[in-house]
Amino acid sequence: MFSIVGSVAQLIVFVLGAIGLPGLFALMVVESFGVPPLPSELILPFAGYLVAEGAFPYYGALAVAVAGGLLGAFAAYAIGRWWRPHIQRIAIGTIRLEPRHLEAMDRFFARRGEMTVGVARLIPVVRSYISYPAGTARMNPVRFGVYTALGLVPFAAAFLYAGIVLRAHWGTVASWFRWFDYAALAVVVLGGIYLYLVLTERLAPGWPPRWHRPGQPD
Repeated sequence: MFSIVGSVAQLIVFVLGAIGLPGLFALMVVESFGVPPLPSELILPFAGYLVAEGAFPYYGALAVAVAGGLLGAFAAYAIGRWWRPHIQRIAIGTIRLEPRHLEAMDRFFARRGEMTVGVARLIPVVRSYISYPAGTARMNPVRFGVYTALGLVPFAAAFLYAGIVLRAHWGTVASWFRWFDYAALAVVVLGGIYLYLVLTERLAPGWPPRWHRPGQPD
């Protein structure tokens, strides 16, 4: 049966096998930019598998993965920052970003931006898109880069090591791809619901989710 995750995995294996470490760098740039979605939860374990096979050095793969992730994150940050003057034109039906939404985002990133960016780099899916609101909120770029790296290094190290450990069990892992499809779809749906509730002011922005109460600070 067709599997979205399985098809993406085949693409990742082809790029890593044909291009090597430059391919890993390119994949991580795209993953961290978020368009098109390429999960690092697949990229890094396959790279770890090639480390176990002797194709890549572990620390070389780690450095390349982090460098690619940083470049993609800063590209997304720049898009978010550049797009700020135009973002209020975006509307989906009656849902529209207004000045107060941007002001709330600014206040949130001013108070909790470092922790948000660092922790978000450890969360699947979210990690690929946190750079856009950070740029839109005009988070300090140096702090953004530092906390992005602090989140990237342990995440990349752990998933590369997972690929090494799972070297002899890839057949079993491949059989789970259908369940990964369901999990990815669930994350996208829940993320869409959360964004809708924030934009309609039913939830206050931030994490953990909490109901919005008129007059409360965001």
